[in-house]
Amino acid sequence: MDDPPANDTEPPERQGRNGQQAPIGRAVIVLAVFVLATVLLLGRIHPTSTTAASATGSTTASTTTTTTTTHPRTTTTTTTPKPPSTVAVLVANASGVTGAAAAVSTRLQAAGWTVQSPIDASINQPTSHVYYVVGQKAAADEVAASLHLPSSEVLPYTTAAPVSTIGTAEVLVAVGPDLASTGSPASTTTTVH
Repeated sequence: MDDPPANDTEPPERQGRNGQQAPIGRAVIVLAVFVLATVLLLGRIHPTSTTAASATGSTTASTTTTTTTTHPRTTTTTTTPKPPSTVAVLVANASGVTGAAAAVSTRLQAAGWTVQSPIDASINQPTSHVYYVVGQKAAADEVAASLHLPSSEVLPYTTAAPVSTIGTAEVLVAVGPDLASTGSPASTTTTVH
């Protein structure tokens, strides 16, 4: 007996358009390859790296793990401190000691700062302060360091400063009795005349 001829027709749910069998198996393989390729491509675009470094020492070891992720480009503005000769500094006498602002102005000029003519403050202060306009904190820190003033005495310029205006100056030094009496808080032998 012969086998009956094979029926070339599939049930309707297994047929694609025009009566052909739907390539479901091939579609699954193509989809899996696509997902795998996407994962590998994203791994190259957004790599993560882990590095370990250990501190040297007899009893202490430290491990640092760094993960780097690449993000879309952004613009970063970095403020670089200006050279002293390009920063305008105004010195105001807030000590009540005659000639204190002129003496501090001379010291700052000798250190390379561009110093404007000294002025008198509208009020006296118990300690010296260095005030700065926006963007000049680094310069104000350097001025304070050259005068041996602590960084806690560096403040943003506001209406609380002991002068009504600083004009074109970017840094204001308000000389208090601590700078006026000794010329510098760290020095006890210098006398200002």
